[in-house]
Amino acid sequence: MNLTIPDLQQKLKSWQGCELAKTANPVLGEGNENAEIMFIGEAPGAKEDELGRPFVGPAGKFLDELLESIGLKREDVYISNVVKYRPPGNRDPLPEEKEQCMPWLMMEIALIKPKVIVPLGRHALAHFFQKLSITEAHGKPQNISEKLTVFPIYHPAAALHNGNLRQSLFDDFSALKKFLEQ
Repeated sequence: MNLTIPDLQQKLKSWQGCELAKTANPVLGEGNENAEIMFIGEAPGAKEDELGRPFVGPAGKFLDELLESIGLKREDVYISNVVKYRPPGNRDPLPEEKEQCMPWLMMEIALIKPKVIVPLGRHALAHFFQKLSITEAHGKPQNISEKLTVFPIYHPAAALHNGNLRQSLFDDFSALKKFLEQ
């Protein structure tokens, strides 16, 4: 039997392998199941927890704007998070929470088979390159294999807290577009 993203969503609803499942709703990724580009954030926020969808709060609206700036829509890409449940009070996910949720993300990546993974922010980046800092790596492609490139970008929420990063995000998306056109 071939597993699909909807199958994965059903399985996640009954999964209790993470403490956060006791206090939050499951939020699996969504988007184009044949997407060449996959965006990965850190964890759901309040709006995501409420609606059960990734990137639908203020950072998600900014992500939509960034996608539009390079001619893409949410339906063109796949968007997910490392952690599948909102940490209480929007705190950073604990290492064990990230570890417990990682198999879900790996299954999503295996099903989508993206050519480019865009980790949004330092937490998502750390899953692919532990020693790389988002400040140094943002906007620069990192090849994992001939078929997969990681293209780190600041998290859209970072620009909502620090307006100086807003232009960096637009620049990084522009660099992503150039990279995709090659």
